[in-house]
Amino acid sequence: MSLNNSSNVFLDSAPSNTSRFQVNVINENQEGSATADDNTAPPHYEETSFGDETHSRFRISFRPGSQECYENFLQNGETAKTDASFHVYDSHTNTYYLQTFGHNTMDAVPKIEYYRNTGSVSGPKVNRPSLLEIHEQLAKNVAAAPGPADRVANGEGMPGEELAENKEEDQGGAVKFGWVKGVLVRCMLNIWGVMLFIRLSWIVGEAGIGLGVLIILLSTMVTSITGLSTSAIATNGFVRGGGAYYLISRSLGPEFGGSIGLIFAFANAVAVAMYVVGFAETVVDLLKESDSMMVDPTNDIRIIGSITVVILLGISVAGMEWEAKAQVILLIILLIAIANFFIGTVIPSNNEKKSRGFFNYQASIFAENFGPSFTKGEGFFSVFAIFFPAATGILAGANISGDLEDPQDAIPRGTMLAILITTVAYIGVAICVGACVVRDATGSINDTIISGMNCNGSAACGLGYDFSRCHHEPCQYGLMNNFQVMSMVSGFGPLITAGIFSATLSSALASLVSAPKVFQALCKDNIYKALQFFAKGYGKNNEPLRGYVLTFVIAMAFILIAELNTIAPIISNFFLASYALINFSCFHASYAKSPGWRPAYGIYNMWVSLFGAILCCAVMFVINWWAAVITYVIEFFLYIYVTYKKPDVNWGSSTQALSYVSALDNALELTTVEDHVKNFRPQCIVLTGGPMTRPALLDITHAFTKNSGLCICCEVFVGPRKLCVKEMNSGMAKKQAWLIKNKVKAFYAAVAADCFRDGVRSLLQASGLGRMKPNTLVMGYKKNWRKAPLTEIENYLGIIHDAFDFEIGVVIVRISQGFDISQVLQVQDELEKLEQERLALEATIKDNECEEGSGGIRGLFKKAGKLNITKPTPKKDSSMNTIQSMHVGELNQKLVEASAQFKKKQGKGTIDVWWLFDDGGLTLLIPYILTLRKKWKDCKLRIFVGGKINRIEEEKIAMASLLSKFRIKFADIHIIGDINIKPNKESWKVFEEMIEPYRLHESCKDLTTAEKLKRENPWKITDAELDAVKEKSYRQVRLNELLQEHSRAANLIVLSLPVARKGSISDWLYMAWLEILTKNLPPVLLVRGNHKNVLTFYS
Repeated sequence: MSLNNSSNVFLDSAPSNTSRFQVNVINENQEGSATADDNTAPPHYEETSFGDETHSRFRISFRPGSQECYENFLQNGETAKTDASFHVYDSHTNTYYLQTFGHNTMDAVPKIEYYRNTGSVSGPKVNRPSLLEIHEQLAKNVAAAPGPADRVANGEGMPGEELAENKEEDQGGAVKFGWVKGVLVRCMLNIWGVMLFIRLSWIVGEAGIGLGVLIILLSTMVTSITGLSTSAIATNGFVRGGGAYYLISRSLGPEFGGSIGLIFAFANAVAVAMYVVGFAETVVDLLKESDSMMVDPTNDIRIIGSITVVILLGISVAGMEWEAKAQVILLIILLIAIANFFIGTVIPSNNEKKSRGFFNYQASIFAENFGPSFTKGEGFFSVFAIFFPAATGILAGANISGDLEDPQDAIPRGTMLAILITTVAYIGVAICVGACVVRDATGSINDTIISGMNCNGSAACGLGYDFSRCHHEPCQYGLMNNFQVMSMVSGFGPLITAGIFSATLSSALASLVSAPKVFQALCKDNIYKALQFFAKGYGKNNEPLRGYVLTFVIAMAFILIAELNTIAPIISNFFLASYALINFSCFHASYAKSPGWRPAYGIYNMWVSLFGAILCCAVMFVINWWAAVITYVIEFFLYIYVTYKKPDVNWGSSTQALSYVSALDNALELTTVEDHVKNFRPQCIVLTGGPMTRPALLDITHAFTKNSGLCICCEVFVGPRKLCVKEMNSGMAKKQAWLIKNKVKAFYAAVAADCFRDGVRSLLQASGLGRMKPNTLVMGYKKNWRKAPLTEIENYLGIIHDAFDFEIGVVIVRISQGFDISQVLQVQDELEKLEQERLALEATIKDNECEEGSGGIRGLFKKAGKLNITKPTPKKDSSMNTIQSMHVGELNQKLVEASAQFKKKQGKGTIDVWWLFDDGGLTLLIPYILTLRKKWKDCKLRIFVGGKINRIEEEKIAMASLLSKFRIKFADIHIIGDINIKPNKESWKVFEEMIEPYRLHESCKDLTTAEKLKRENPWKITDAELDAVKEKSYRQVRLNELLQEHSRAANLIVLSLPVARKGSISDWLYMAWLEILTKNLPPVLLVRGNHKNVLTFYS
């Protein structure tokens, strides 16, 4: 590997603004130090401190008597030099260029640019030097090209200037709001709705001052907890546009965020219609009073509502700056209207107002109105349900988070202050109106008390008015009957009407802005691919004009339908569902204990957030139970949809963190429990190499580990450590992603080793975690063993010996075509590249078709040159030389088909289990698990075991009894009594020819020659060895004859793997056994467990 030693590599790692450091430069001339007088002052060492940027760029201190050494140091950013010139990378001279902490190093100091995401709007991302660049030895004699830091050394400007300019270009002209105009104003306007002016007095009349204040405080508790949770999430990292959707999706993931984001945006769109209709109804009431109706009340509401929405849309589309100015004006009007009410309470009441129940502040009225007086059909929760929507709107500021200067500061400060101010105002209005106005009044100035009349504790009677007839007949005035109490009490009634207009229009405007912003953020994340059209933004503020139009259409539709009384509870529940999920997000992130959960806003508690989430869910049912059910059903449906689609996003959600914590806890809990045979499952290490290169081996293993056991695809990189580690690290994520994409429930692991056996040995010992450790090694049969080098055979057999040493079972899989399809994949890659080049060339030709004459031809050649289309040249030593013959193509086709054979559904057939040796039951368990899978469920098990010819029936009954106790269904049992007879001569001859090249034939030589041959070829099969294991060799050949006779038509053969005793069986003889045993058969699994029970018939 070579390192790029250009100046950029070194100098880009320096701070982007050198004014961040104040460096005291010292003289490093050691010779001078050595010859210094003994009486000189102690040496001064280099000091580096983080200084204020207003200080000079460098502060230089000198050793006593050494100032002349630094006279030519330029403090304006020019290169620092002493009497000898030096190169910027030369760290051997007595003074050198000031880099990180004054040293010539590639290590970079902490900078925010290293931590940004790619494509960040707040500035460009800069890559820090990699660990490899810092750790590896530097390449020598690499020319240094001028970089940004060189320009600093030459006084040409700071490296950070380019970044700053790019940042200004990205954000140039964009309107950003502070916490007052962006959050506080919006939240206050949205919380102070029409409820404040026309329904709060009725709530006080029904619930009384005491319970009325309690209702306000209970509503505030819900919103305050939600506000605290919002503040915590908003200060746990950079917040972009999207408001509630962004906060929930980045905390709980796309499933929750995508479901709530859609209904939250829809709720805001419909809320526009609700607020506009409230405004239109007030206007229509004024038209009725002046007898100026246009058509009829319903159609007048539609006409006025439509005109209003068009005007509000125009304000919104004009830009956020205009919308913000309109909000400020509306807030001023609203504050004047509220102040007008409080002023009116102290203005002495006249007879007309007294007849309508207003007597200024009276202790008797306060005492009378303090307790509840619920009318028929009303109660605490019904009144609470009516008031609660008035407390919502706390997310109005968060919903435009993308338009805030500093969302992390603005959202907590503005939201919590808005909740405090609006709560104080609600409580103040409730207490004041409850202390000034009686519950029932006739409105007649003649209803005064008669002398001698018994008042029975009535406050109005004590103040000279008799409203007793209101107990028998309906009255039109008082807290319980008149929704215009605040207009009556206020100093100037029309200002209250202006306040109603301001409250409704400001809420409508906030919702009209919020809905498109949230919807745009949702569409940008591409969670719902069909909605990608609405992700596009326009102008300097990236305005979602398409979202505005959609919101306008939805609002107009609901205004024209004019059935908002039905839809209103659903909308309130949509908002509450958002609040519930925000609270749950805060709890979940805290509970997951992720190190990444570090909110700057510390005033929150995870259990309080959980309580808030439960409270929001409860309030949903209190407001309207059927609307709550509908909300949950819609959210559940969207959650299932997003989960099914599995959007390709990774936001580091708390769901991921909690999954990790749960997995870790479960893994640790497993270690406290001893393994039990009933819970045994094959947990496999599969030597696939790259998982895509041997898909058939992975498929058959996955068939019996999926959803039941551990499966680890392993690859060993053999070669120079440096290159192997680099190749291994670069492919880890890609290969794990391939497993996920192909829905293979397996892990990928890789090691770099000096030899294949060492790598597998490391994997066998170190793979797994706690009880989730591999107990079975799965490997492919080495098809080319006859042509393979000796070391490969020794490694292959050594791996089997190592597995048995570690008490790990072994499964060797053989299929006729082999497993490795890497050459086919290479061909596919080459074809894909050729196709891309062809398409690029076609596009170039198409672009030049419109050009005429030689100019077009020249343009074609120019573009072709850019595409680097050249005459193909054959590659040396390539496994893909040229287009091969048709025969090779057919072989590749067969190989591809064979590699996919275990992906297909296996038809009706059999799995033949040759359970010749008791290995603990693994040879029987694996085929049984296979029959449970959908692809293998039509295959029946046939069991073949060895036995004595004269006891076939008895042994068959005994085996059937054992299998029934194991509760393993089987189609048939075959007792093979002639396993140990000699094979026929033709079969034996094939075996002898197979091992002939590997025999030593020492018996034909004299003793000295034989000993010499043994020393020179210790790996060869000796005659003595062959004679010693002749019976075993006969058995392998005979077994192949029996397999050919009984299992030739099986879908799969599972066969006991013969064990080669270490030091007794040579590698080539063992490979010959495996070859003759599995020759010319359907797919074969050679299985040998670790001789510990994996089956039991005990409960």
